[in-house]
Amino acid sequence: MYNEREIYVGKVFKKGNRKDVTKMKTPHTYVIIFGVVILAWLLTFLIPAGKFSTQEIEYTDANGEISTRTVLVQDSFRYAYPLEKAFVFEQLTALEEDTAKTTALSVDPEALETLLANGADALDQSQLDDIGLTDDVLYDLYGDQIYDTSEKLHKTAKVWGTDDFGGFGFLNFVFEGLVSGDKYGSAVGIAALILVVGGAFGIIMQTGAIDAGIFAFISKTRGLERFALPLLFFAFSFGGATFGMAEEVIPFSMVMVPFVIALGYDSIVAVTVTYVASQIGNATSWMSPFSVAVAQGIAGIPVLSGATFRIIMWVVITALSAAYLMVYAEKIRKQPEKSLTYQSDAYFRDHLEQTSNEQKPFLLGHKLILVEMLAVLIWIVWGVTQKGYYIPEIASQFFVMGLGAGLIAVIFKLENMGLNDVASSFQSGAADLAGTAIVVGMAKGILLVLGGSDANMPSALNTILHSIGGLLNHVPAVIGAWFMYIFQSLFNLVVTSNSGQAALTMPIMAPLADLLGVSRQIAVLAYQLGSGFMDAFTPVSASLIGVLGVARIDWAKWAKFQIKMQGFLFVLGTIFIVIAVAIGLQ
Repeated sequence: MYNEREIYVGKVFKKGNRKDVTKMKTPHTYVIIFGVVILAWLLTFLIPAGKFSTQEIEYTDANGEISTRTVLVQDSFRYAYPLEKAFVFEQLTALEEDTAKTTALSVDPEALETLLANGADALDQSQLDDIGLTDDVLYDLYGDQIYDTSEKLHKTAKVWGTDDFGGFGFLNFVFEGLVSGDKYGSAVGIAALILVVGGAFGIIMQTGAIDAGIFAFISKTRGLERFALPLLFFAFSFGGATFGMAEEVIPFSMVMVPFVIALGYDSIVAVTVTYVASQIGNATSWMSPFSVAVAQGIAGIPVLSGATFRIIMWVVITALSAAYLMVYAEKIRKQPEKSLTYQSDAYFRDHLEQTSNEQKPFLLGHKLILVEMLAVLIWIVWGVTQKGYYIPEIASQFFVMGLGAGLIAVIFKLENMGLNDVASSFQSGAADLAGTAIVVGMAKGILLVLGGSDANMPSALNTILHSIGGLLNHVPAVIGAWFMYIFQSLFNLVVTSNSGQAALTMPIMAPLADLLGVSRQIAVLAYQLGSGFMDAFTPVSASLIGVLGVARIDWAKWAKFQIKMQGFLFVLGTIFIVIAVAIGLQ
């Protein structure tokens, strides 16, 4: 069919002697993460462990109720040192005589007496912890004099081992990461949620309702191009926002490219109204299981929280981006020869009749499924924002969505589906997201290799955070948040997997936000804006290259157009980062 290219899903290979700048092989996400694990393990040999003191604070949550949260104590960082046993023994001997202070500290005098009877050399922090004299308590009482500061301690995992046999080894990071936490958070709860969501959308996609709905929308808007393009932009953006639409755009682009060219525009408009729109939706999503849900789980904040702010952001940025597209599209419609892809678009112009007449029936069953999806999505947003629904409830809601769609498909015989087909679709959908679920466990594994994410326990991660925080010391919160956004944008040029980027960056960015005085919700916002927008530009994105291949656009030509739009999107992202900091987004 094509005499210059061979198109594969996610890749474009150009024949001839010219080098294809888009033919870049990047390591698998798992390979990158394992490389980070090795690097993290090696860093623990070089970076001494450190810790912070923590305290419980009370705050008013979104429901107006008083809740508590553990936060870092200002200027409480210190490295892990051995105990200065002689000094500690001397101070505890004096403390033993002060019954008022031991009572205030809830220390059992008899237990303290027994411990001191063994002499200074027998003192051990674990024994002191057992009687209530934790490291934090001793530090508050006597400062850093309790430490032998001549030696900084390291916390390095073994090569292989488990908690029961020799201690944690870094080669066990996948399993230990996956089984960490509980059903209310990372990694077990988030991984389970992702599998259920994948199964639900597996059923929905198998019914053909989404495909038929989009094709029907395309067909109905013929002749209304000035209205059609913004509406299509919102439709594909909604797909990116709700279920992380990316590679799913490729088959739609096969229809959209000739359709858009038939309206008098070019293939750049077609790719923008489909793939770019989907990535703008992904960047501003309030519920995508591939990005914001994973990042929030890793950051330790409620999954799908901050939905109201993000929905407003999605509407505003999608609308302004659609307007940006229309300005360009109208210029091309008036002067088609000005298009960067005018010559390559000749292929579609020559074959317009053959490629623009594809029709897919939009049946009653399809319509009912889309209505049911919308109803459940409203239910989810209501539950999260009004009732505080969390991972177990959200997973159940998605399951209801998938089950309802499957039953409708069986009743209306969509795609000749039966009950077994519904079950098989759920299985295949869950299988499609199994890799993403594993990434969540791997992310937690990185934390374990770095010594854990507990700020109150000595780890190399705490030392790294303290060092980065020192570099940004006295930087206004809005500047710190903005630098997070810049970092995430640049990072996406290398790692295009949304879940992979969340796994690699959020373990650092979330606690760094605590040090900078911004909420972890803003750290997640910086991640999703940076990773989502850049996915429409980076040449290592398999989905983008697949869509460009269908549209017969060289990445170099695409970059000339997209670099300007990236600047526009970066400004919009910066504005919403500033707004989020100003209103104290939680």
